Amino acid sequence: MAATRLELNLMRLLSRCEALAAERRDPEEWRLEKYVAALEDMLRELKKQSSKPAPELLNEYSRKVDFLKGLLEAEKLSSSTEKALANQFLAPGRTPTTAKERTPATRTVHLQTKARCTGQMRSELLGTINPQGNVNPFFPSCSCRGLTSDEKQSAVELDAVLQHHQDMQEKLAEEMLSLARSLKNNTLAAQNVIKQDNQTLSHSLRMADQNFEKLKDESDRLEQHAKKSVNWLLWIMLIVVCFIFISMILFIRIFPKLK
Repeated sequence: MAATRLELNLMRLLSRCEALAAERRDPEEWRLEKYVAALEDMLRELKKQSSKPAPELLNEYSRKVDFLKGLLEAEKLSSSTEKALANQFLAPGRTPTTAKERTPATRTVHLQTKARCTGQMRSELLGTINPQGNVNPFFPSCSCRGLTSDEKQSAVELDAVLQHHQDMQEKLAEEMLSLARSLKNNTLAAQNVIKQDNQTLSHSLRMADQNFEKLKDESDRLEQHAKKSVNWLLWIMLIVVCFIFISMILFIRIFPKLK
């Protein structure tokens, strides 16, 4: 089904919003917020139309609009930690908005935002900038000259903490990789077991069919034999009855009734 004019306008505005979100914006930038509000209105109108797109496409539009809305709300937070945590819960789009995109633009924006928030958190932790974004005079970004012994010790402790967290992350990544390999091996083993069970079940079904056919043949033979036995018995009974009848007649003729 061809896209309606409202859907085309929605796609164009969505692509424009994704491009704006990928750029570095001033804190006083207002266009993206207005555009996202317009996207919400257009999406509501599109859902009310009779010739609306497929449900999967509507869900993808809603997903992208919600991502942009959540991105704006996360940027309004004061702490970089809160921004990073809010970005963790954002869900970017799964498909490109336009045919020119190889990967969804919202996914690229999500990765850029996560990297930027991580950099801000690292800078705040190292003391190169304060939460307001100003350079900390006690921890210059280029060198550590002019620091007192306590400050140097704090910097060393911070480096040790960061190194410890990095080692923990690498260890967790290795454990997750090991678990993934173990899960893969278990899945392959289970697949082989299921395959063997299927083969055994197929063989059992074939044997059951063969036994059923044999049982059917034997039942037919037994039925025919039973019919033959019944016929012989009937003839024997008829012969016996006739013999008794004739004998009775002869007995009456030979031995008349006494007076």
